[in-house]
Amino acid sequence: MRLARWLVLLCAATAWQAAAQTWDTSGNGMLNGTYYFREVAYFTNTSTGALSQGIALYGNISFNGGGTYSINCLVMDSQYGAQQAYTSTGTYSIAASGYGFLSSPIYTGDRVYGLVSGQGIFVGSSTESGFNDLFIAAPLASPAPTAASFKGSYWIADMDTANGVGSMFQANPDGAGNLGNVTLTGYAGTSTVLTQTAAAVKYTFSNGAAVVTFPSPSNATLIAGQKYLYFSPDGNFVFGGSPTSWDFLVGVRTASGTPGFGGLYYQAGIDLSDIFDTYYGSLNANAGVAVGHQRVNDVFNQYATGYTYSETYAVKPDGTDGNPYMRYVVGAGGVRIGSGIGPYLGIQVALPAPNFSGSGVFLSPAGVVNSASSAPFTAGVVPGEFVTLYGANLAPGTETATTIPLPTTTHNGVQVTVNGLPAPLNYVSPGQIQVLVPYAVGSTIARIQVNNNGALSNAVTEFVNLTAPGVFTNPSGGVGYGIALHGDYSFVTPQSPAQVGETVSVYLTGLGTTDPMVPDGAAGPASSQTNNTITADIGGLAATVTYSGLAPQWAGLYQINVTVPSGVTAGDNSLDISGPDSYAAEALIPVGTATAASASAAPLAAAVRKPAKFSPRARRLMPRLAPAK
Repeated sequence: MRLARWLVLLCAATAWQAAAQTWDTSGNGMLNGTYYFREVAYFTNTSTGALSQGIALYGNISFNGGGTYSINCLVMDSQYGAQQAYTSTGTYSIAASGYGFLSSPIYTGDRVYGLVSGQGIFVGSSTESGFNDLFIAAPLASPAPTAASFKGSYWIADMDTANGVGSMFQANPDGAGNLGNVTLTGYAGTSTVLTQTAAAVKYTFSNGAAVVTFPSPSNATLIAGQKYLYFSPDGNFVFGGSPTSWDFLVGVRTASGTPGFGGLYYQAGIDLSDIFDTYYGSLNANAGVAVGHQRVNDVFNQYATGYTYSETYAVKPDGTDGNPYMRYVVGAGGVRIGSGIGPYLGIQVALPAPNFSGSGVFLSPAGVVNSASSAPFTAGVVPGEFVTLYGANLAPGTETATTIPLPTTTHNGVQVTVNGLPAPLNYVSPGQIQVLVPYAVGSTIARIQVNNNGALSNAVTEFVNLTAPGVFTNPSGGVGYGIALHGDYSFVTPQSPAQVGETVSVYLTGLGTTDPMVPDGAAGPASSQTNNTITADIGGLAATVTYSGLAPQWAGLYQINVTVPSGVTAGDNSLDISGPDSYAAEALIPVGTATAASASAAPLAAAVRKPAKFSPRARRLMPRLAPAK
């Protein structure tokens, strides 16, 4: 792989600046005191996906607010078959956003990654460690919950991974130890709905935790035996599971009136379908559309993948919602839980994020998003990626770059550094900045800081990945039709759709380094190639990528030429882009009923070797982009 001599010199000159960064720990105080927790880890046969070992830890974890914790709990390991007492100590690092990691209670050297919600609840998963787990911890309420305080209406989802069963039910505790008759609906690995009525369900309390006993029916069982339930301090969220198995329950108190669902959420969950995976991440919900990110580890890979997606939602007055894959309930406090629909079993919890504010030049700790897809901050950053920074007092006014290479200092005195490297600026305003991540960012952590005429913002840390594809869309924001051009440089639209067999050019960011490399903020060369292999699906079918590199004459813009595969249904189709550590499924591409002439790819092949003659409208739509709204 060849690198230009200037790049070698640049890397040598800036090596001291791009040295390894440490994770922000200014949020360590978000975890402080004694918590109830449950972690369930699953070890599987990587050939068949069958569960080979399950470990459940549950009990107390105490955080000192400064980066260390201690555990006093019970552990149930399928290889030993009996409960054992377990104590341990460890460390944690939490950023101002609530995003961070704990040293693993299970394996030395591993970590549990996750986020602390606005309610102080930590949800996470050991995605980078090569095994699947789900970890939830909530502060102990004071005074501790009792049988008398457990009353009202709750929705609870259960994922029994050991038996391949998922269910959901409504519980109505009466404050006197009775749930009464509970009706569950669920699935046992298929799309066939199973129903079970658990009669005269009872509960007791011990040390602030509920012990709920479900009778064992003679017919097929969705749930049976004892389940321990732990409560958030406000009582709106519950979680737990069996003391003798490897299931996980999450639940939410029913809201009074139609619950709201909007803003930034932190999420984690388990998926059990054709591929078993666990994940953590975040999502932004607004006006019926959510853009989300999950950091996923599945049983067939020893590495994590960043998955970005969009979903629509319409919460009913009773808090229920759903799609073909998941039943959702939004409850009190805006908490959302999900239960998978067979054969796509799983559970999910999404908790409102903390509120962020600051004085002076303030960069929101969760305010670093992909400029094309709007993928939230847990997606991390990538060399050469356009990202949008949100905050307050970031600039004295509004300014848009008018020259290439993009400047690293604006006329109104604004700079951004990433690991000490000056970052090219495309747009600045008091509330947001669009910036290009330097190619030589290095390290696994990026430290981002804004300089507004000598006044420095707080620093925000992000993980650095190889790729984080985001397709630019019209309208902007990542949801809708991807910006794509036919061979004659006209737009692909519903009125002028792509055709089966046609090769179209799609414009994106977040594909990482290229060969040859270009200086930060400089125009793309006549032809380049991404160092990372980029693939595409259209309508769920693999599509051939004939070119993946920088768009000629554009600063920081990537282009892929992709051929619409046969078998794609006419109409709006998903346009999914993936790299070695990422998968993005947000944008759409309209496909027509005709079959394109095979020669349609020829002008596109030429287009990556000579400047495209874009119309004024095309230049308005494509970056240099208008700022995200």
